Amino acid sequence: MFIEKDITQIKERGSDIGTVEEQVGYFVNGFPFLQLSKAATVGDGIIRLTDAEISEVISEFDKKAADGEVALLKFVPASGAATRMFKSLFSFLQEGKKDKSVDEFFAKLPDFAFYEDLKASLLSDGYDIISADETTIASYFLTTKGLGYGELPKGLLKFHNYADRSRAPLEEHLVEGARYANAGSNVQIHFTVSPEHRDKFEKLVVEVLPSYQSEFGVRYIVSFSEQKSATDTIAVNLDNSPFREKDGSLLFRPAGHGALLENLSQLDADIIFIKNIDNVVPDRIKADTIQYKKALAGIVLKYQKKTFAYLEKLNESSDFSILTELDMFFKDELCVIPPAGFELWDDQKRKDYFIQKLNRPLRACGMVKNQGEPGGGPFWAENADGSSSLQIVESAQVDVDNAGQNDIFKNSTHFNPVDLVCGVKNYKGELFDLKKFRDPLTGFITAKSKDGKDLKAQELPGLWNGSMADWNTLFVEVPLITFNPVKTVNDLLREQHQ
Repeated sequence: MFIEKDITQIKERGSDIGTVEEQVGYFVNGFPFLQLSKAATVGDGIIRLTDAEISEVISEFDKKAADGEVALLKFVPASGAATRMFKSLFSFLQEGKKDKSVDEFFAKLPDFAFYEDLKASLLSDGYDIISADETTIASYFLTTKGLGYGELPKGLLKFHNYADRSRAPLEEHLVEGARYANAGSNVQIHFTVSPEHRDKFEKLVVEVLPSYQSEFGVRYIVSFSEQKSATDTIAVNLDNSPFREKDGSLLFRPAGHGALLENLSQLDADIIFIKNIDNVVPDRIKADTIQYKKALAGIVLKYQKKTFAYLEKLNESSDFSILTELDMFFKDELCVIPPAGFELWDDQKRKDYFIQKLNRPLRACGMVKNQGEPGGGPFWAENADGSSSLQIVESAQVDVDNAGQNDIFKNSTHFNPVDLVCGVKNYKGELFDLKKFRDPLTGFITAKSKDGKDLKAQELPGLWNGSMADWNTLFVEVPLITFNPVKTVNDLLREQHQ
């Protein structure tokens, strides 16, 4: 299947032939569907915090953060251009096609945070934004003739207006970081970026950091990483033979956000906040986001304290009396149901099982009530070892042709807004090897094309799906106001972003 030239190409990418052959095997055999047991709901897999509980866990978190007892880090996936934000505008510019969203864009142009920049760009070439035709305005907006927004990543676009200036999402994340990822006045933020955009991210950080450090009295530690080419997956033809470029070389494609597990694994912090680049709001409605981010972090610390205490007892004593208590803790709090026949196992085998399950990374995931948004949701699902636990599940992982499975998926009450707080160190303070806790059988196969030829592409297990399948997971209900993604440019016209 692979010739010597292919092997050289694979090695130059930082991968190996065994990994690529495994990927081809997944194309041939497919990925198994996840078996859903039931939807996670409030009181049955989803925690609904009372006001008193929120105050309690935030108080504990704030104390540890202020004292510098925990190292905090904010992880923001920010790779890729924002092309899909402007799909309708590109259709208008390139093909003359116009829909309601394009009409709305031009009608409400002054309401966008980038309006003044666009106005100045047009004026520099002698155009008045009031009298210029729509095609000219779209061209100066999307292409490098003007702002070049059609080629920039979301993190660098102007989202929100303020009295003194406008902010890009990168800046909103800096502000958020100072409010909840502040450990002893140090704020660590890590952005994953595309190589072609990295210099622009770094330039913006250099420009704005002094003012934000002065405003919030903090020291920012901002770092960047790029999705590694070694995580790209091979593309194949419809007959599962390797897809080749015109020069005969193999085609590799970015493997989705699951590839960022490599980036996450290289970061050293006790608590890591994960949130997408486009899910930001203006200062006037940040309060709920900040409160619940702290609450999620407080929940992680609370459950870490419990799991660490249990692990110390289990490792220091041969007493089995704690096993019954652990059985209840797993079922009622960690939401892990052991395999069938577990009650018949001998004490030592049960103890080993609990040690294995306790000694895993821990995450608290914010869940909002389902409003029909596309994407994953919270479910109880079966694992390869016969246990059942909480998983964030995407529709591609579900056998929708199976009526029972489809009903479970469709009846989910909540949605995953990618709002995670992760504990990535064990009870000895050592970083977990996160790659050991992913489920390789939860990848995705999608239909694509290149140069007019159909092909099949493969995504790695998603960062918050299969890549965290073997973590201890807590689902916590958070308010809908904390979820305000910007998928199209006109989303910026919503009241939440004005």
